[in-house]
Amino acid sequence: MKKSVVSALTTALVVGATATTFAAANPFSDVPAGHWAYNSVTKLAAEGIIEGYGDGTFLGNRNITRYEMAQMIAKALAKNPQGATKAELDKLAAEFREELDNLGVRVSELEKHADKVKWTGEVRYRYWYDRESLPEGGKTTRTKSQLQLRLFPTAEINDHWTAKARLTATENFREDSTGNVALTYIYAEGKYGKFTVDLGRMPLYTKVDEGIVADDFFSGAKILYGDKFKVKVEAGRWNNGWDKPADYLGGELLYDDGERFNFGVGYRHFKTESLSGGSYGDSDKANIVSVGAGYNFNDDVNLGAYYAHNNKADKYKNGYNIELSYKGANKKAGSWGAYVAYRYVGENVGLATTFDTYGLRDNKKGIDLGLSWSPFKNTLTMINYFHGKTLDTKENDRAFFGRMSWFF
Repeated sequence: MKKSVVSALTTALVVGATATTFAAANPFSDVPAGHWAYNSVTKLAAEGIIEGYGDGTFLGNRNITRYEMAQMIAKALAKNPQGATKAELDKLAAEFREELDNLGVRVSELEKHADKVKWTGEVRYRYWYDRESLPEGGKTTRTKSQLQLRLFPTAEINDHWTAKARLTATENFREDSTGNVALTYIYAEGKYGKFTVDLGRMPLYTKVDEGIVADDFFSGAKILYGDKFKVKVEAGRWNNGWDKPADYLGGELLYDDGERFNFGVGYRHFKTESLSGGSYGDSDKANIVSVGAGYNFNDDVNLGAYYAHNNKADKYKNGYNIELSYKGANKKAGSWGAYVAYRYVGENVGLATTFDTYGLRDNKKGIDLGLSWSPFKNTLTMINYFHGKTLDTKENDRAFFGRMSWFF
């Protein structure tokens, strides 16, 4: 880091100003009493913010590393500074966030010292391809390509509440069309010990079955309580492209030991006139029960099995997924992952399933293969392939999905 210890500490000297008494003498032999930084170095040493190099020297003219600077910032933050001191350390904490995180200073805590509104984002390109055999012979092919800009503002309200939102702009390459920026979701989240409360329009993800039933958004309220054992209750309204939105009520009981084993059970109820008729008969309700479990063989290999059933539908009412996964790509350059899965998802249980190879044609079963890789920092590539049959026509179906994402 091209900045000497003395010049770097000039920025942080406001920390020393918080002390009222400094009885300790300067502990560093290479900082004489006549040096311009003598008083400041003495104050910071007395506060425990600087320690030197263990041999009675300060080495004030030596360039310091970012890690060394982060250590000083972490010690200064622990003093709970106020006023001008806090404002200056806020800037330093934002600059050295990654190093502080490596030191065990939680990023979530540092964000409380930073700006009230934080923006992150993603640019992503996705491509879908599906080829379905027809009962009378021949094939039908569907394709879709899409470019999106997604912005995620997060605003701190107070010590307990945070506002979260997502803005999405989409371009359809096939039609060469663009849409207006849409507010995908917006909700307030409150944390009180083991309780988390969400209010507004928020993500709807059926965690217990890992997205067999839904990966979408609903408007209403959610309460989550627990640590290893967690209880989740949701209620509100959900529109899955129906003529009329559905009244929604759901709940899950989840357990995760944080190392090897996890399991859960869940129940979801939807009620809307749009469901009646077809494979629902006279019923205007969907009652879906889900169970699931996963086991981590080690830090890299996981096996999961998940099942969901809609007891109000006459057919296409079951869904299950057995998946073996290895590692997983993230924003770190060089990270990668792969999976192989057997999926069976009826259209009346997979109401908005998370599986990308079901994006153009649902109601099918088969083998799903996936590979993910991050070639560069904050860059993700993904390829998925599906080989199976449709549940209604019993014909062959092949699907391909590709994705490229850039995060900022």
